[in-house]
Amino acid sequence: MKEEKLSYYLNKVSELQNQFFDKKIRIAFLGSFTLNGLAETVQVKCAQKKIQCVTYVGNYDQYNQEILNPQSNLYKFGPDVSFLLIDTRTLLKDLFHHPHSISVEERKKLVNEKTNEILSLANKFSQFTKSKLIIANFAIPTFSSYGIFENKTDFGFHRMLNEINNNLSDAVLNSNSMYVYDFAKFVTKFGENNVFDYKQFFFGDMKISLDYIPHLASDLMSYVIGYLGISKKCIVLDLDNTLWGGVVGEDGFNGIKLGPEPPGNAFLEFQKTLLSFHHRGIILAINSKNNFDDAIRVIREHPYMQLKEDHFAALRINWNDKVSNIKDIASELNIGLDSMVFFDDDPVNREFMRINLPEVETVELPQDPSEFVNVLKNLNEFSVLNITDEDQQRGKMYVEQRKRNELERSVPDLEGFLKQLNLKIFIKNANEFTIPRISQLTLKTNQFNLTTKRYQEADIKNFSHDTNYLVGCAQVEDKFGDNGITGVFIVHKESQKEWLLDTFLLSCRVMGREVEKGILNHIINKAKEAGVEQIKAQFVPTPKNKPIEDFLPSCGFKKEGDYWVYYIKSQFVIPDYLTISAE
Repeated sequence: MKEEKLSYYLNKVSELQNQFFDKKIRIAFLGSFTLNGLAETVQVKCAQKKIQCVTYVGNYDQYNQEILNPQSNLYKFGPDVSFLLIDTRTLLKDLFHHPHSISVEERKKLVNEKTNEILSLANKFSQFTKSKLIIANFAIPTFSSYGIFENKTDFGFHRMLNEINNNLSDAVLNSNSMYVYDFAKFVTKFGENNVFDYKQFFFGDMKISLDYIPHLASDLMSYVIGYLGISKKCIVLDLDNTLWGGVVGEDGFNGIKLGPEPPGNAFLEFQKTLLSFHHRGIILAINSKNNFDDAIRVIREHPYMQLKEDHFAALRINWNDKVSNIKDIASELNIGLDSMVFFDDDPVNREFMRINLPEVETVELPQDPSEFVNVLKNLNEFSVLNITDEDQQRGKMYVEQRKRNELERSVPDLEGFLKQLNLKIFIKNANEFTIPRISQLTLKTNQFNLTTKRYQEADIKNFSHDTNYLVGCAQVEDKFGDNGITGVFIVHKESQKEWLLDTFLLSCRVMGREVEKGILNHIINKAKEAGVEQIKAQFVPTPKNKPIEDFLPSCGFKKEGDYWVYYIKSQFVIPDYLTISAE
């Protein structure tokens, strides 16, 4: 994808002073070398996504001092996300040029020492702040003074750096506060001779060329998207000249280009990559102006079609305009338009979508279909800090939802439909398996969310260990399948007589089935057991959470001042088609 020059971002950053957005983030950059322009570029990229970003750039090569001093300006700044970039030369010092001047055993010992130094700093950092820490791993220079004999050397130069990188990844594997950014992969992607410019290095200790700072900033934005929980969840696809070459209505079933030979192999590869996104949990949908019978035959019967009907959560194959179709898809899937990414080869359709629905991420596709795969792979819109079991099953779950919708249309009334679903609600406690999903739902859920409070995994973990809080989630199943963990509640036990409903939310996936009443019933029963007399709650309205507006009064809560209050002595009745069990 086309990237602007660094000068563009440096000019743009001055325009941000008077811009304010609802989403905010504080980012710190710590480095062993000059990081000119990185913070400014990230600020502009954040603003483009309606995020207000405040940055802190540590002093040149002072990362050790700033992390180890609890009174440093770094901690006074109070970052949400921090990036630590140490270059390979700084790491190895003189041994960068002379790694073979010490023995194999000494090289192995050095690898352990360097790994432990970095992890010790990271652990110290975590003691002083709640910030996420992203540690860049180390670029592996292509040059070795041993030349072609390098790979015949026992624990040679390249093996040392690979070992350090692997050690770092292993060390943070189960941490929810530390991550490793694959800087080595970044250098591989753009080329060592591009990313590292000797002239800039000699002039100002720049270990990353100014031309590639914007590309690095784009990579780091993935962590911003993941931290704020604003990743996209649905790819909406055109068909003709997007998933296959040609127009099926004109070229016919046998005339479209899709298969192992060019030009059909470009579309085949694009579909295979999309399928990998589906397996990761990204929802796929179709938005195509086409004759339904012609298009669905290709999807169902073409021998090289990788994406079959069951891979798509929604199908809009008709002659309606694409803006209306994508609104219908969003409504059917119960997701926001800002969760969608639109792929269409036609520049007119893309411009129509951008003008009418700017909240949809409309991808600029090149004319050459061989470039489609790279465009898709370079998108960081789907970045998350944790891929949960529910994420991986999401595509399958939405296909099951399509079958629920078909049943609903065939049953004359809603209650009859809900009775046929055989709804089961399993209330689960917050533990190491459920906490990532609980946090994810608080970060992403907008529609059926009482207060839209956003909590990171560390916050949920702290609540779950505090006896003054009741934290749980709900897994919902029905005859079509498992919807996964789709409900969350956090209750603050303010006193022996009164509890506060701090957080109550449902994923859009299970809205409209009265699941919320089953979860609330569990909370009320817990309160009764504890001798609590009343539960209070607040509804904090946002532009998106209107679906939960009537939840509290419909469940017997009465408005008293700033709060809604439910008196435990009241009888709470749940629909008889709900089956509830709890751990």
